Amino acid sequence: MKLFVSEGNPHCLKVLAALEVTGVHCDVQYVNHDERVVPFLSRPAVPALLLPSGLHLFSPNAICRYLFEVSGQDSSELCSRWLEWEATDLQPALLQSLHLAVLQGKGSEVSKVLQGPLNYMEQSLSKGNTPYLTGEAVSVADVVLWAALYPVLSDSSLALGGCTSVKAWFDRGAVVHICAAQKVLQGKGLQGMKSFMQRQPAPQSSQCRDAQPFNSNPAEGEESERVVSVEEMEAAALTWSKGLNACPLAADRQHPILPQEGKRNLLVVSALPYVNNVPHLGNIIGCVLSADAFCRYGRLRGWNLLFVCGTDEYGTATENKAREEGLTPQQICDKYHAIHSNIYKWFQIDFDFFGRTTTEKQTEIAQNIFWRLHKHGFLLEDTVEQLRCESCKRFLADRFVEGICPHCSYPEARGDQCDKCGRLINAVELREPQCKVCRQTPVVSSSKHLFLDLPKLEPQLEQWLDKSTSTGDWTANAKQITRSWLRDGLKPRCITRDLRWGTPVPHPDFKEKVFYVWFDAPIGYLSITANYTDQWEKWWKNPNQVELYNFMAKDNVPFHSVVFPCSLLGAQDNYTLVSHLIATEYLNYEDTKFSKSRGVGVFGDMAKDTGIPPDVWRFYLLYVRPEGQDSAFSWADMALKNNSELLNNLGNFINRAGMFVTKFFEGSVPVMELQQEEKTLLALVGWELQQYIQLMDKVKIRDALRHILNISRHGNQYIQVNEPWKKIKGGDTERQRAGTVTGVSVNIACLLSVMLLPYMPAVSQTIRDQLNAPQSCINTMLQGTGTFVCCLSAGHRIGTVSPLFQKLEVDQIEALKKRFGGQQTTAQSAGSTQPAAVPAAAAEVASVNGVDPEKAKQLTQAVTEQGEKVRALKAQKAEKAVITAEVAKLLELKKQLAVAEGKSSEPAPQKGKKK
Repeated sequence: MKLFVSEGNPHCLKVLAALEVTGVHCDVQYVNHDERVVPFLSRPAVPALLLPSGLHLFSPNAICRYLFEVSGQDSSELCSRWLEWEATDLQPALLQSLHLAVLQGKGSEVSKVLQGPLNYMEQSLSKGNTPYLTGEAVSVADVVLWAALYPVLSDSSLALGGCTSVKAWFDRGAVVHICAAQKVLQGKGLQGMKSFMQRQPAPQSSQCRDAQPFNSNPAEGEESERVVSVEEMEAAALTWSKGLNACPLAADRQHPILPQEGKRNLLVVSALPYVNNVPHLGNIIGCVLSADAFCRYGRLRGWNLLFVCGTDEYGTATENKAREEGLTPQQICDKYHAIHSNIYKWFQIDFDFFGRTTTEKQTEIAQNIFWRLHKHGFLLEDTVEQLRCESCKRFLADRFVEGICPHCSYPEARGDQCDKCGRLINAVELREPQCKVCRQTPVVSSSKHLFLDLPKLEPQLEQWLDKSTSTGDWTANAKQITRSWLRDGLKPRCITRDLRWGTPVPHPDFKEKVFYVWFDAPIGYLSITANYTDQWEKWWKNPNQVELYNFMAKDNVPFHSVVFPCSLLGAQDNYTLVSHLIATEYLNYEDTKFSKSRGVGVFGDMAKDTGIPPDVWRFYLLYVRPEGQDSAFSWADMALKNNSELLNNLGNFINRAGMFVTKFFEGSVPVMELQQEEKTLLALVGWELQQYIQLMDKVKIRDALRHILNISRHGNQYIQVNEPWKKIKGGDTERQRAGTVTGVSVNIACLLSVMLLPYMPAVSQTIRDQLNAPQSCINTMLQGTGTFVCCLSAGHRIGTVSPLFQKLEVDQIEALKKRFGGQQTTAQSAGSTQPAAVPAAAAEVASVNGVDPEKAKQLTQAVTEQGEKVRALKAQKAEKAVITAEVAKLLELKKQLAVAEGKSSEPAPQKGKKK
């Protein structure tokens, strides 16, 4: 293993101290602060631990946990909670303290910032009556907190008095952290961190909360309280006082929607779902749901917006599905188009038009683009070698041949692309190819095809990309994937296939062929729009007036950022090209991938049978939207978010606000007299609203959701502190105070209903119905940088208030988890089917009979890699179910290894235990 650290980086104190305590052997390499040692990250990440398997850990706490796991010291639940508290509560306070002391020379203010966290530690250590945080022995929590606090607790100039239990605990770890500190700080104390701190963003002024790790949920991004200025308070109060008087009502959509002069015109398309299967949750969040949330937000902002999508219906996959079900390809398309349409309606995806690609418009537009490319010399002819299955008597489409990737040796690479390394491949390059239909080995045969001359179009593409990626909102992965394609130079790309079900190639020399789906399918955006309105060219041939947004998962990026733009650039017909390419990472299911055949995961047509409302599905999928990295759907986490964020936070606040109006003020909003506390609250809520708008404008949908939840947290705290249910029983002054708190709260609830609309449209409408909110509030709040006005003025009568959400019970969730867990456990134990997640080395030797030294060697490596994976998951505090599944795979590999080595695969009897 190799550990990368940098001098002056306080986070490196933790990992070096953990190395000292555990005694794990590891090469330590010092690097610069800005050095990128983790290749797949776009930012520097130090410390970082490179494992023998090639995996990286780059969270300091995860590295420390891993080192303890490797040394045989498991982390307790109490230890995990301390680590979570350190990362989410202590670290923000420490960052602010170090910024004050190191860069601003304000060491005297550090004690005030750290007082809350240190007091909490003091109370915990005193009550626990143990020498260390989790008991009688040193744990990873002690090492991490020792190292985190060393820079401030070891500097006598900071005058951090009191907290005798914390001081005694800290002194017990002196030997450990002094040794590590010498390596990192080079004997310079706080000033040894100056270079590192100068590279960190300045923390916002905050009042650190005296949080309790055992009850709070700091991982949800709850931030320390902002300190607002007098100017912010007065500005917020002034905005509040403007009300709704001058705000026009939002007009209903009139079809067809066309670009308008003087407006921001957005054409939004989500990747066309392939028709031959039912979309799973990952498909839904990757394109249509993300696009829908953004479109709903855009309409609230007053943008002129058209949202189109449809099913991609041509290709071999459809032919094979038709053969399986005994139907014609057209019948399959009709059947599954209806299934897709119904699923999206249930999820409340609000398309302006949902079409399909098997139309005359598709043929007309695709063939027109083809002839224009031909006319301008951007097509090539060539004879290519293809795989042909003699058993099926047909050339195999790329996605109907599998084999070993020639680049990374992944055993399940498709004939067009490897899902593991992402490289494009030609099917004939696969090692040990198989026909996916009959599992026979195909033969290589020659066929003449047409190619798009991408190298000839590359200069135009580069020029356009430079402009689009610099002025538009392209996600980081979209930029990286596109640049990786261009880095090695583009190659001609085949646009024809030897198939029957597809858009026919109009050239007489190729009349037996159809267009390759990745040339043909993106043109579906144009043809679907043309089926929506015969004035489609006002959208698609209007680049100066129209902004095009593409939503997709990352595997679709190169076809939308390179191949399709090259087709339109080569056509030279003033086409609108993508301005903003929004690509998600992958959403996994629990600890594995979605699989219809194995019954693993929730698919679109199953969600409605769970009894969980569509809005709750929308909320959770958008909450875990894989914006910057892969994420996973988890039943336990879904229940947690429903019960904590929706029920106890958001729903609790909105329901209480409305009930106070009903119960204490006979259904009429009371008179509000703003005091400084209200002005501070309005400023805090206004700031959260501004952050929400900035993030949604940039299509950071998941991050924006956190600010909605922050507002309801502010509201709950405001109600809890002021206790209107008590004040209403007091004198006139207290009753007036109760009225102000109730009136302000119910107006915040109204704001939340608007902000929620992109995420939970039905809940949003229910809230507004319960509050009897005026229609004009919808298009007022999100104007400009955010306008939190008093929508429900004194005397406004609200409707009937009722709870918005229901608790998801443990037994209900366990039943659903079991129902959608598939048969993977059975498959693993059967021996005939290799589990997908077992390392490739093990997959090659899944059936081992007798002693086999070579296979034992391979399995030994596989056991080592799987063991590292298990330890890494434990270090990262993964879900228990995820760890359990990976441990099961490890045990299975060990059994196979025992057989290959000629040993018994049965576990040895445990000593010291009586039967």
